[in-house]
Formats: sequence, structure tokens, C-alpha cells
Amino acid sequence: MPEQETSARIARQTLNGEDDPVVIGRRVVRIEAAAIADLEQRIDDAFARAVDMIFQCRGRVVVTGIGKSGIVGKKIAATLSSTGTPAIFLHSAEGLHGDLGVVLKEDLVICISKSGNSSEMKVLTPLFRRLGVPVIAMTTPGSQLAANADIVLDISVAEEACPLDLAPTASSTATLVMGDALAVALLARRNFSAEDFALRHPGGTLGKRLLLRIDDLMGEGEKIPMVAQQATLREVILEITSKRYGATCVVDEDGVLLGIITDGDLRRLFSTPDEIRNFSATEMMTADPKTVTRGTLAVNALEVMEDFNIMQIIVVDDTGRPVGMVHLHDLLKAGVA
Repeated sequence: MPEQETSARIARQTLNGEDDPVVIGRRVVRIEAAAIADLEQRIDDAFARAVDMIFQCRGRVVVTGIGKSGIVGKKIAATLSSTGTPAIFLHSAEGLHGDLGVVLKEDLVICISKSGNSSEMKVLTPLFRRLGVPVIAMTTPGSQLAANADIVLDISVAEEACPLDLAPTASSTATLVMGDALAVALLARRNFSAEDFALRHPGGTLGKRLLLRIDDLMGEGEKIPMVAQQATLREVILEITSKRYGATCVVDEDGVLLGIITDGDLRRLFSTPDEIRNFSATEMMTADPKTVTRGTLAVNALEVMEDFNIMQIIVVDDTGRPVGMVHLHDLLKAGVA
């Protein structure tokens, strides 16, 4: 009988002849959920010592594995790095062919292997010992890898979701969760903040919201639309038209902000029966406009603009003089909104 036919027959037997994809899918979820639930009791003294060992590490965490364990290891290394624990991934096979040179004496190694008896781990772990680096093993207790590790985190499972009990499914999920548990425990130990996270994700939405300040977006100097309080309607229109904000600041003789005139203000004035051609800027302006100061997070400025339904916001210094202006479109273009 062909090998693939034999495997299919065994799978059908394991599933008791079930071929409904919904039933099979739900079975997989139950098995993997049970595997994760079993991990809770293994978050014990060994886990606490692993967290302490990683926290005290002066170098990097080197995560190594091969196959599915390697794929999960890459994710664990990435999660650690993004939450304050410098980490890199070392492919176990590549480590045997030169890449072991990335491991330094001040580093720490996390070895991932479902069986703990892979040929690569049998060679690598003595080499890690020779280098004098601590080894944390995510593996099955009683394995050769477990015997050679300083700390063992048990990621064994009662059964794989794969009906052949061959493809890593529940075991790779359990390993991933154990890695997340380490990362989050370390995050708490380091008092890692949202701002710290943003510094490691400057290109993402969170990074922009937590790092980008109004100073980075505002127009300064001659780019700021500004008129004196005695400015005429013509002068106001010319200033608004020559700049890109759809508004102009109105300042007194000392340059202190008095108000703002927007396109909307002008449209409303033109729709009234009043003769506005002889109006001064102070008669056209909205007094005491909403402002922010230098250093304000762009996202906080956006909140002010949304709360008061305005399209522009003026940045002022400690004396109340305009030092910048930002339009809603600037925030949208920067990805803050």
C-alpha cells in the first residue's frame, strides 16, 4: 500500500472516520486549548528562575531551534526584543556551520526542541557549555536537552492536534505561549512602558501616536499665517490665501495671540447683512482660540481638534506668542489620526 494511503487511513481511524471540517477544526481548538491550559501549572519556580536569569543577563538572549521549533523561536526572539529584552534567533543547523560565532560569553541561550533529542541540540548544548553561557531549555523533561540545561521549561503536551500525532501543532502552540509568558513577565520586571514600546516601533501607528510631537509637524517662522489686529479684510484674505492653513492668527503689537480668523469665519461674515469691508481683524476673529505648546504629543493636539471640531491648532510659547500652526491634514498625512 502506498505510504500516503497508509497515512490517510491512519488519520481517518484517529478521527473515528470523521471528515466534517467543522468538527475537525473544533477538535483541534479543544486539543490546543487544553495544551495551553496545562501550561498554567508549569509556571512555577523554574519559570521564575528563568525570568530572573534573563533579567540579569548582560548580553542578549539567543533563541535557537530548528523546524517548527525554529519558526516559533523566531517569534519568541522578536517578542522579547520588542518588549525590552534584546534577543536574536540562531538557526540550530546554521549554528553548526559557523553561525555559532554570534553567541558571546555574556549572552544566554534558550534552546527549543519538542523531543529534546534532535541531532543538532546534541551537538550544540555541549558547545554552549564550553562557551560558558547559561542554557534555558523549552523541551520535554527527561530528554537529553533537559539534562544539559540550567533550567527546563516543560512544553510537553498530552497529544498533538495532528491526527497522526506527528506534525507539531499543540506542542508548537504551547511553546509559543510559554515564550509569551516569559516576555510579559520580563516586561513587568523592567517596568516597560507604552512609550518604551513605541521607541521600538517608530514606524507603526502606536509609535507615531506616542512619539510624534507637534513640533515635528508644525509650520514655523514665515510659514505661520499672521496679521496685526488692525489688519483689513483684504490683508486678512491675502494672508490666508498665501499660506496653506485656511486661517490666520491675529496678534497684538507685542506679537501675543489674540485670536484666529478661518475661511469659515469669513464665509459666515459674508453671509451676514453687515458691511464687513471696513472691519478690522479683531472684529472678524474668534478670540481665545485653542492652542497647544511645544512638546505636546501630536495625538493630544488631535484630541483637542476633534473635541472642538476645528481644522487648525496654534502652537504658542510661554508668553502666548504663536510659534507654529498645524492643520488637521498634517496629522492625517503623518498617520496620527
